[in-house]
Amino acid sequence: MARRLDVTGADGVRLTAWDHTPGSTGDGTTGWGAPGRSVTSQAPGSGGTVALPGVVPQPGPARGAVPRPAGRPAPEAHRAPAPGVLLLHGLMGHAGHWARAASLLTGGHRLVALDQRGHGSSEKPAAGPFTREAYVADAAAVVEQLGLGPVTLIGHSMGALTAWQLAAERPDLVRALVICDMRASALGAASQRAWQDWFRTWPAPFPSLEAVHRWFGDEDPWVETPNPARGAFFAEVMTEHADGWRPVFDPEQMLISRETWVHDAHWDSLAQVRCPTLVVRGLDGELGRAEAQEMVRVLPHGEYAEIPDAGHLLHYEHPTAWHEAVEPFLNGVLTP
Repeated sequence: MARRLDVTGADGVRLTAWDHTPGSTGDGTTGWGAPGRSVTSQAPGSGGTVALPGVVPQPGPARGAVPRPAGRPAPEAHRAPAPGVLLLHGLMGHAGHWARAASLLTGGHRLVALDQRGHGSSEKPAAGPFTREAYVADAAAVVEQLGLGPVTLIGHSMGALTAWQLAAERPDLVRALVICDMRASALGAASQRAWQDWFRTWPAPFPSLEAVHRWFGDEDPWVETPNPARGAFFAEVMTEHADGWRPVFDPEQMLISRETWVHDAHWDSLAQVRCPTLVVRGLDGELGRAEAQEMVRVLPHGEYAEIPDAGHLLHYEHPTAWHEAVEPFLNGVLTP
């Protein structure tokens, strides 16, 4: 199972990270695995518990590990530290949404997923701030406190923007970058108004988790065709209250967080990223092919990957295809 790590972000906000490195728990488990039973932990400021997907232990050595002569295990003190990988979820997500995709990663990486402020088990300060600067400073603090640098940042949506802004501002902390389905162009005021209207349509509290699955996977007006994976995605970030199931996050805080990036384009910060970067999009995602390829052109060391049949939740809905797109890049940048 994942090992909980309590860290401190910008302004003293309490953050929770989850170490899924094989062997990190000391109990024989091997880190990320197939979704199994859930574990729960108190969510600071949430008024309830957060259901985090557990993992089924996957026995055996990690593929791609460097072989050692039989009977000659390397002393722990003499082993080189594993390359750090920090996984950053998107808006309304949580660290556990990376579980199935990251379970497929090999090569001896140290895998840490962060519940960003306002999300998951991390603190949800009523007064914020939920600015771009705060999210980036939180990620930098986690890298430094956990000794992950120079780190490979893998971000989805909002987490991808946080990742490339950190890479631009603190190149000393970042080795490589993976951007998953995040646009560099401004989305505009109309997009923000649409999100405000969307939150008002939620029939929360939901009477059951089954109702959550059904609404987000089929009944939500934003769903064009039934999407069970979308229903499961949102069910993972619901918590039970006396009157039913509500999101662990505050929708108003999510809108505030989003407000800080939708009105501006982010091409300038993208151009300042000097590390190797992979831009990954789903064929049916929010990042169009032309914009993704322009992002690769703007990046000094950009590469491009596309996942057929995938939408915005590309790593969550299609973990195997995501792994096939990402791991060759990771192996290239993380191999000494």
